[in-house]
Amino acid sequence: MEQSNHATADQSPAHYDTFVIGGGINGAGIARDAAGRNQSVCLCDSGDFGGGTSSASTKLVHGGLRYLEYYEFRLVREALIEREELLQMAPHIIWPLRFVLPHHNGLRPAWLLRLGLFLYDHLGGRKLLPATKTLDLTTDPAGQILKSDFKKGFEYSDCWIEDSRMVILNLQQAAENGARILPRTAIQTAVYQQDKWLLTLNDRVTGESFQVTANVVVNSSGPWADEILKGVFGLNHANNVRLVGGSHIVIRRTLPFDRSYIFQAADDRVIFIIPYEKDFLLVGTTDTENNDIHTPPKITQGEINYLCESASEYLNDAITPEDVVWTFSGVRPLYNDGASQAQEATRDYVVRENNELGGPLINVFGGKITTYRKLAEEVVGRVCNYLGQPNQPWTSGTRLPGGHFPVNGYEDLVSKIKQDYTFISEPLARRLARLYGTDSFKMLGQKSSLDALGQHFGGELYAAEVDYLVQNEWVQQADDLLYRRTKLGLVLSNDEQVKLSTYLEENQRQL
Repeated sequence: MEQSNHATADQSPAHYDTFVIGGGINGAGIARDAAGRNQSVCLCDSGDFGGGTSSASTKLVHGGLRYLEYYEFRLVREALIEREELLQMAPHIIWPLRFVLPHHNGLRPAWLLRLGLFLYDHLGGRKLLPATKTLDLTTDPAGQILKSDFKKGFEYSDCWIEDSRMVILNLQQAAENGARILPRTAIQTAVYQQDKWLLTLNDRVTGESFQVTANVVVNSSGPWADEILKGVFGLNHANNVRLVGGSHIVIRRTLPFDRSYIFQAADDRVIFIIPYEKDFLLVGTTDTENNDIHTPPKITQGEINYLCESASEYLNDAITPEDVVWTFSGVRPLYNDGASQAQEATRDYVVRENNELGGPLINVFGGKITTYRKLAEEVVGRVCNYLGQPNQPWTSGTRLPGGHFPVNGYEDLVSKIKQDYTFISEPLARRLARLYGTDSFKMLGQKSSLDALGQHFGGELYAAEVDYLVQNEWVQQADDLLYRRTKLGLVLSNDEQVKLSTYLEENQRQL
């Protein structure tokens, strides 16, 4: 991928139609959409792409069943439609899940849940995913892990997503269409002069500052949106974002029969239990007010206890804090709609244009990963208005990199990888197919033996994959690879992770 080639002192700054601040899912989607419309695009992020909210979600593409309680029918409908749109767009990193919702007397009446699930099945014109059904938990295998108190349940469909990989796939397609993508590059100042924005950026790796110009700026910096408005644009009255913390725990345990579970906690919050990376379970999430944008979010012992206790209210085999092998936390940048409680705040997105500084500035507040494509479509439509271009959406029905196979074609893809590369093990073939889809063949190229994959770092991670991620997915540091491009941080030992870090440092020095 393109490295940051900054203008020298005797050159004019590079100019772009559209400059995007923020490399989370919204910014990545906007850059992809804009570049695909032949706009010249530049995107920067002060850290690694997807390093904030977009790698700390519950990993779901879903309509938001509980949003029906707050009458957000438009949001749920749009999200349900997008759920199947995204499933077809990237079937390697998105796949169907069946969720079991146990019923008990403390919940809404069974008839009300059935009504909600009926709406969930039909609001979005479901085509690919199976419908809801009622379960007798005393006889259905899904009831085996639950306490005997639970006699009845419901099973419905949603989808899993590798959230941080979705960010990368959108950025890859943006780059393929000519976008300039700048990781670890912070925006420092923005001034509108001579009918364009003059933006000063800082490369946080080299320390070098440089300038670019743009016709339109899009602020899609998630939790930092207000901070950007204040610190870069000088709009000190900005108060558009409500920060809500969310934490997850990961335990080493598996579920039978490939189902996931959704439990309602005593405080009316929802807890998901989802199969994770083959040998683990993901349990989350919490909802806590978090107004400290400057401190990286971190799970508290109280949150760990809450998740363990809430899940254990339902499970035969209780989860304890000692079972936790990894945690991750993030901050959701919800639109500040004045809701009294965090779980009641809207998950919808809001797009606002700001012209009080003289030039076109478009701000994105809130949103969820499921609706990022529609958000991007709306934002780029507004950019087109400023640029005097026709608004011609194109991303619907378009595959992302690696997604060029049928929704139900994962097993065939694994077989094809094993057929073409007979030296690769079944687990490695499955992992590559899930992460890279049809781009696995691009990564493996003409390799004809395990030795040809280069240095082995552990966990079936070889230099060929590391080099591919450096060259094609902007990996610079070990954590970029271990916890965002992949989840190999769960299986590589400390010594193996140090070995990887050393390799990447040497790679950076050679660039």
